[in-house]
Amino acid sequence: MHARLLPVGLITPEVAGGMRYARVVADELVFAYAYDGPTSVRSLTDKDVERVGIEELGQAAYSNLMRVPVTHEEISLEGHATLQSVFGDSHFVASKALYLGELARQVTGASLPSAGALVVLPTRHLLAFHPIADGSVVDALNDLAMYALGAYEDGPGSLSPRVYWWHRGGLTSLTVVDEDTRTLSLQPPQELLALMKGLVRLDRAGRIATPAGERAAPDPVALTGATVESVARVAQDPSGLGDAFASALALAHVRCIADPHVSELVTWDAWETAVRLGSALFTGSESEQWYLGEENTLRLPAAPAAPPADARAWLDAVYLALACRAHDRVARLCQVPLETLRQDDTVDAYVLHWVDTLRTYLSGGAGDAVVEKLLATMQASLPETLTHSPDGFVNRVDYQPVALFHRLFTRDHEAFGAALTEALAEHGGYWGESGAPRARVALGVLAMACLAHDLGFPLDPELPYLPRYLVDGKRVEHIS
Repeated sequence: MHARLLPVGLITPEVAGGMRYARVVADELVFAYAYDGPTSVRSLTDKDVERVGIEELGQAAYSNLMRVPVTHEEISLEGHATLQSVFGDSHFVASKALYLGELARQVTGASLPSAGALVVLPTRHLLAFHPIADGSVVDALNDLAMYALGAYEDGPGSLSPRVYWWHRGGLTSLTVVDEDTRTLSLQPPQELLALMKGLVRLDRAGRIATPAGERAAPDPVALTGATVESVARVAQDPSGLGDAFASALALAHVRCIADPHVSELVTWDAWETAVRLGSALFTGSESEQWYLGEENTLRLPAAPAAPPADARAWLDAVYLALACRAHDRVARLCQVPLETLRQDDTVDAYVLHWVDTLRTYLSGGAGDAVVEKLLATMQASLPETLTHSPDGFVNRVDYQPVALFHRLFTRDHEAFGAALTEALAEHGGYWGESGAPRARVALGVLAMACLAHDLGFPLDPELPYLPRYLVDGKRVEHIS
């Protein structure tokens, strides 16, 4: 006995009359039980199910299905998403999509993310899936659609040409069929669209962890050149300021590989550059000139404020300014209209509450108002409320500055120290040996540590992922 997925078209009214236990589990897919005999496969009728017993049958059908032998192949095409293909001779291979979480652990050794996976079941002998973990989900959606349609048309045993979203044990069709033209289009539900937007933004900014060894750290010399060029282009194209800021921020992190304490002038120059560009992105700039190393003079033309709706970039700019004690720039960043940042539809609600909390605190707002906004941040960061960001990223990276701020605000030195130790351990656990720039420094944690230092909190001078001479301010120079 096996659990099995069948195309809706096979269940004619006559057949359905004898299989009332069967149920539609997704567009075009029916769940039923089947007997795998020596020479044929037969769907069970209501009488069969009644004779065996639904509970005992269900347990046996599940166990037998998961024992069906399959071959697993990872399909990785340059410039496209990586797909996990599972195939075999059995008529029940595609039916394993009913229990995709377990199948993924069996064939890849890893659990699916909380967001689930995209999956296609073009024939009964084949399924392919893509875990929803980073910005490649957008490419995967299109790649799977083409893959499914081709395999469905080729057969044998065609099942469905649709792309499905496997999430929390259920399957949701992302494919819409125009009955008049018989054409297919992709229309993800709003929940998945929001998740995809968030993942793309996180991934492009290097906030999502990459497997160890998959990506080497960028070359600081090449990254310096890219930053210089991007700043030079801003005079002709002000819209490139965001890219210049991202490049400078990556450079500041990468410089900490060889200089983890930020003891060298060239490393400080990278941090100063990131501070200047981050504040200019949100608050505009006067005509500015400074140096990035001995050979590079950078200039920004005077420009009015034109803040983008990018809440995470605003947080990066504030964290940088706090770490480099650019308090006048912090003050200007706190004047960026909250309404503008709230237009960012790629973040979860807790991010905007956290922005509001920091703005209120750093602007000298009333303590009761800070507490109210901090509580709202905490409530909005609970796992069941997340719609845009992976749980692992939120819990191990994004929420840690919030937890530290709580202890900072209450002036609890001992609790702050314990939370700081935990935050740095979580940062290391999340990034592992990744070469991503953000693996080198826990930026939000650094900002909270700098605030704590300046308030007299006792801090260990040798903490991982926190540049020593930024925490204690000994490398910091005035940024005009």
